Amino acid sequence: MSSQPSDTFRSIDLTKIGEERYKATNARGGETFFGSGGEDPDFTPVEAFLAAIAACTALNVDGISGKRATAETFSVTASGDKIRDDGGNHLVNLSVTFDIRFPEGEAGDAARAVLPRALEQTGDRLCTVSRTVELGEPVELRLAQGGG
Repeated sequence: MSSQPSDTFRSIDLTKIGEERYKATNARGGETFFGSGGEDPDFTPVEAFLAAIAACTALNVDGISGKRATAETFSVTASGDKIRDDGGNHLVNLSVTFDIRFPEGEAGDAARAVLPRALEQTGDRLCTVSRTVELGEPVELRLAQGGG
């Protein structure tokens, strides 16, 4: 029997703060903002989704490669095409591209050598966000008691 962590539950609270603008707050008090993509700088939900995939995979890859050497540059681009078809609105052609540079020398060589395996591990089992997308977990939408 495998040991499961007791702190599996995750949640955020989303509050409307203006016309087509929302504030998300996590349990630790962190905040981020969402909008419809108009004039404000807020992330759209699709941009936040892409950022979540990029951040999740980056944290894993950096954690693995960073044990060998600190990257001189580390950037990640997540992208996809938003389409509407018989399945409704959704993203296709999702990709995450890493641009990482390590210093010359033995430590940098060791970090470069683990990158293919680090990408494989984050895609196959480590990144909760991309794994959830790939596994296709359904999302239940419901009203709070007394809501509506």
